[in-house]
Amino acid sequence: MLEQLMGLIQDHSQDAIVNNPAIPNQHNDSAMQTILGAITGGLQQQAQGGQGGLSNVIGLLGGQGGQAGSGILSNPLVSGIAQNAIGGLMQKFGLDSSAASGIVSQVLPGVMNSLITKTNDPNDNSFDMGTIMNVLGDGKIDMNDVSTIAGKFMGGGQQGGLGGLLGGLFGGK
Repeated sequence: MLEQLMGLIQDHSQDAIVNNPAIPNQHNDSAMQTILGAITGGLQQQAQGGQGGLSNVIGLLGGQGGQAGSGILSNPLVSGIAQNAIGGLMQKFGLDSSAASGIVSQVLPGVMNSLITKTNDPNDNSFDMGTIMNVLGDGKIDMNDVSTIAGKFMGGGQQGGLGGLLGGLFGGK
């Protein structure tokens, strides 16, 4: 999953990182790794935290956030990821806040929207909720909880269990 997520970051980083003179070419991969770390760290922290954190991650990845395009940055979870990415870019590359914010605002919305789209596309198996939760949970998340929560978000809750979840994911009733 991490390789696929890095692929999404690479797809959305051409102008913001690769063609950006503020990031020397030899540091392009490191800048993209910084964004990858902010995304995975932010999602992982939220998924493993209390206070409905797992529901927030599943809701976001299930497309329940309601934001599209750059509006996704208004989602509190994505906003936190953005702040971490900005801080990381500032620290690692000596960028000022404006330059780091510009990079993140160009890269992160496209990456997150692509991740959400791919996670919810039954014809695209590059990302699936189970694998994402396994990676984010580091073995600490009960998949029964994921199934229950995801079923509610994705319309499969009425059937219960993994079958209901899969039915919701793939349009079954």
